[in-house]
Amino acid sequence: MPLRRFEFFNPSSLSEVFDLLARYGKDVRLIAGGTDLLVQMKQKLVLPQKLINLLTLSGLRGIERDGDSLRIGALARHADIERSTLLTDGWKLLALAAHKIGSPQIRHLGTLGGNLCNASPSADTASPLLVLKAQVCLASGRGERRLPLESFFTGPGETVLEKDEVLKEVIVPKPPVNSSFSYLKLGRRKSMDLALVSAAVLLTVVPGRGSLEEVRIALGSVSPTPIRARGAEKLLTGKRVDERVILQAAEVAKGETSPISDIRASAEYRKEMVKVLVERAIKASLARVS
Repeated sequence: MPLRRFEFFNPSSLSEVFDLLARYGKDVRLIAGGTDLLVQMKQKLVLPQKLINLLTLSGLRGIERDGDSLRIGALARHADIERSTLLTDGWKLLALAAHKIGSPQIRHLGTLGGNLCNASPSADTASPLLVLKAQVCLASGRGERRLPLESFFTGPGETVLEKDEVLKEVIVPKPPVNSSFSYLKLGRRKSMDLALVSAAVLLTVVPGRGSLEEVRIALGSVSPTPIRARGAEKLLTGKRVDERVILQAAEVAKGETSPISDIRASAEYRKEMVKVLVERAIKASLARVS
């Protein structure tokens, strides 16, 4: 399907991007890997008159340690995240999720910023970043602001980004010591598919006692935005877990979701699979505890 004609810009700096956004407003869209936007354009879901290419901004591609945090540029490709040697310990959770995105071709094109700004409830990087308590840095000609990723999504395809703002980087604090993690994704195929349900779990264990000091659970594809399962987290925190408690937490997590029925799965099926994936993800995280 042919694309409608559009004007294409190759800015050399963020300030030039800000100028273009201010000049053209709603008629312009940002593009990086294009794995989501180009599909939407071909399907005539969005018809921008102008595109601003962000891939010319090499300064937004880096992955680096900054004290106890990891800073990931918005233009970091999923393949870069998947292979980065900086993603050790609990940060490996993000590398695991990046590996589950699409095909190798998609992972070498798609960017972290694009995956988040597309704001799909099924975004593979969102749930792991939520349990890692990531923050996003948004930049514009007015300056920068930082906010928790949990506050970034407002609905399917919608974020708090203003018309003149760009997602600059994602800041991921180091997970607590004695933490273990898991990320599970259910699709209709084993690979190269959107998640019907996804679950990310990060557990922090009290040394020598075996009880859970902190529990973080995030779910994808089961609400208008990726969410934290706060009720299930509260139920598990402070407890020594056993089969009964795990099943209770999975049931609570199910009740915290509000999935839709679509061509890929029914809402009822998704809810049941929340129970299954949360149970399995908790057990997989516990199995990682040394």
